[in-house]
Amino acid sequence: MIRLLLPALLLLAACADVQRATDTAGRNAAKSILPEALAVYFPQVPKQLFQPFTNCIVDNADASEVQSLAADAITGVDEGTAATIRAVLSRPGTQQCLTAAAPAALQTL
Repeated sequence: MIRLLLPALLLLAACADVQRATDTAGRNAAKSILPEALAVYFPQVPKQLFQPFTNCIVDNADASEVQSLAADAITGVDEGTAATIRAVLSRPGTQQCLTAAAPAALQTL
């Protein structure tokens, strides 16, 4: 029984590592396109707040939203990108993140 359990545990650990790596890659790709999307579709956001907005949006996006934003890194930003960003920005968690992060970013000016 133990002989069967150890390989199963190793397989589960490997799957978790692959899932974490995939999630990290997707989030990094999503972060790469957000400054462009913010500049084009959210001109009211000051450039010095792009980093906090990018981090808060990606940190509060669900897996399908991250996947959509990551795909936009290949295909380019469009209205769909803006709609995804708006959906994430409307969440209380994203708003709390921005409330905490924005003042620090503005103080570095």
